[in-house]
Parts: sequence; C-alpha cells; structure tokens
Amino acid sequence: QVQLVESGGGLVQPGGSLRLSCAASGSIFYIYAMAWYRQAPGKERELVARITNGGSTTYADSVKGRFTISRDNAKNTVYLQMNSLKPEDTAVYYCNAGRATINYWGQGTQVTVSS
Repeated sequence: QVQLVESGGGLVQPGGSLRLSCAASGSIFYIYAMAWYRQAPGKERELVARITNGGSTTYADSVKGRFTISRDNAKNTVYLQMNSLKPEDTAVYYCNAGRATINYWGQGTQVTVSS
C-alpha cells in the first residue's frame, strides 16, 4: 500500500511558476513509475508528465518545455516544476504511483492560473 500526499498548489498569475510535491509513504517508492495527472472542470483526467523508476520522462505536448518532473527516491518524493503557466493549466493536479496493474492516487491539489 502506498499513500500519496500532494502539496504546492495555489493561485498564480499567467507566466508565473509553481512547484508541486508528492510525498509517498512506504519503503519501496523507488519501484514505482510516478506521474502527474490533471483534471479541469468538465474535462477528463489527463496525463501531464511521467517518470519511470529509471528516471526516463515523458510529457504531454501541451506542457513540453514548460514543466519538469523529477523524483528523489531518498525522500520518497516526486516533483512537478511548472513554469510559464497559462490559464489553461488550471486544474486539480493528481499524483499517481503505478506498477503493472497497480495504481495509487493522491487526493489532488488545486492549481489556478488567473490574473
């Protein structure tokens, strides 16, 4: 069992930056691929970025060049650095830990980009 707790969301102006953190419980964090998803009102949840246990990363086209996912296995934490934020980035952001058919989710953190 893995428990995930996100933090770092908030209100930011367009062009601003935020860093989301996701702290995971358990001693086997390193075996999971970690990802950030987001869900805007009236839309389906979508993958934002993913990092494997080996450190390989993938990004949604809409965030490439602006967002960076990273992980610190010693701290059982995954991060999402978000730069050049746009109003369309407004959503609830969820942390995910996955391995084979197993998936764990955090409770989500709200990110609002507005002037």
